[in-house]
Amino acid sequence: MKKFLLFFLLASWTLLINSFSVNAQENKLPAFISDSLDNYIKTAVNDWNIPGLAVAVVKDGKVVFMKGYGVTKAGSNEPVDENTLFMIGSNTKAFTATSLALLQEAGQLSMNDKVQKWLPYFRLRDSLASADIRICDLLSHRIGFETFQGDFTYWTSDLTREEIIRKMALIHAPYPFRTKWGYCNAAFVTAGEIIPAVTGRKWEDVVRDSILNPLHMDRTLLMSAELKNAKNIAFPHTLIDNKISQIRFANLDNLAAAGSMVSSVSDMTHWLLAQLSMGQYNQIQAIPAGAIQSIREPYSIITSDPADGRLSHFYLYGLGLSINDMDGKILYSHTGGVDGFLSCVMFMPEEQLGIVVLTNSDQNGLYNSLANEIRDAFLELPLKNYSARSLARFRAGQVADSGRLDSLRQIVSKGNKPAFPLSSYCGRYTNEVYGDIFVQAENTQLSITFSNHPDMKASLEYLENNSFLCTYSNPEMGVFEMPFHVTDGKVTGLTLRVSDFLEFLPYEFYKNTSTE
Repeated sequence: MKKFLLFFLLASWTLLINSFSVNAQENKLPAFISDSLDNYIKTAVNDWNIPGLAVAVVKDGKVVFMKGYGVTKAGSNEPVDENTLFMIGSNTKAFTATSLALLQEAGQLSMNDKVQKWLPYFRLRDSLASADIRICDLLSHRIGFETFQGDFTYWTSDLTREEIIRKMALIHAPYPFRTKWGYCNAAFVTAGEIIPAVTGRKWEDVVRDSILNPLHMDRTLLMSAELKNAKNIAFPHTLIDNKISQIRFANLDNLAAAGSMVSSVSDMTHWLLAQLSMGQYNQIQAIPAGAIQSIREPYSIITSDPADGRLSHFYLYGLGLSINDMDGKILYSHTGGVDGFLSCVMFMPEEQLGIVVLTNSDQNGLYNSLANEIRDAFLELPLKNYSARSLARFRAGQVADSGRLDSLRQIVSKGNKPAFPLSSYCGRYTNEVYGDIFVQAENTQLSITFSNHPDMKASLEYLENNSFLCTYSNPEMGVFEMPFHVTDGKVTGLTLRVSDFLEFLPYEFYKNTSTE
């Protein structure tokens, strides 16, 4: 009996030791994560001049790293922690797509339903496209628009969601639908409005009840307007004259389904854990596996010739998710950018790895570089120092843009006189998509007011050849040369540009002569 007991104790001890060894092996983190990540982030945050950043990593069903860095507001002492709220921008899109996938699982709709079945007023300029666009087309950015086309009209505007959808009928899409990927926020607004058409409940209420509550994402907000009552929030920042500056929160509630959500890295780990376990959270099937799989199906080709073909050979788009191969495994990801915030979310089911990075500056490449560096560490790939490479490109871009602005301001300083009296430039100008803007004289200078952006103005300083330097009161819109067009000795129109961050294409406005 004693020999048996001794054998039992020795065997049990051996099994226990082996168990600890296995668990230690399973829980062992890459050296970069355990030894270097903290210093890497602190150095990079300082190099990029980012006020605050939060990052979290989940691996094999556990949160293995989660920490905040910096402060919620430049010049303050309030630290960022794992519960600090950041606007997550277009990382909202996967939540919208998942909400529609849940309705599909419940048999209330199909991703292949025609949009006009649920929104009869939906139109595009192409009548054939209008009649055949499906929900999945909206969610995969394949309706024929150029990337960001129309966004200046909608972004932080006072247009309603329905007005945004109706504006889409006025846009000249450069491509036939389903032939080219073009990132379209208005398409997601449209998809979001299908939810109340099906359920009788608002987009924000359905997302909260069907996703946030089951995943216990208790601090996550759906609407920009909710920020005013929130605690422990990161404030938005951008660079103005190469200095980090706090700016106003963007009100994106009219674009909610495309990018209004606010969350913390702690809450976002719940989302990542559910993604990596096909919808399970806390050992409960919080989201049906079919809904999780639905948004991962590839619909669009972004490119088949990425810059780093050694690691990735294709970039596809599912429903609110980017899809690419990485070291022989599938990576799902998305980034988010709104005024003053940039974020990145990525996960690799085959590696049981998920990463989220949130920042409160919209002038940095660290949000994406850091996620890539962490991903590579777990894939046992060599350190590439993505942040340093990205920072070098960013600074080169800053130098080029500063040179552009300096050249324009030197022309302004010459004090050239316009070819016409200022009153000749004044009046109402119309663009078919945007609507009206108004040029008026204030003392010895022109300014612009905007029908869709009543809180914004632009000041105009004369350059030469009927061109003015246009400086928007919202720094996110940028500073650009704005030429007026003259025909037969009369001012007939102008060309207006905004930052590429908002929209790549210029807007042509035509002067309304009926009031002259």
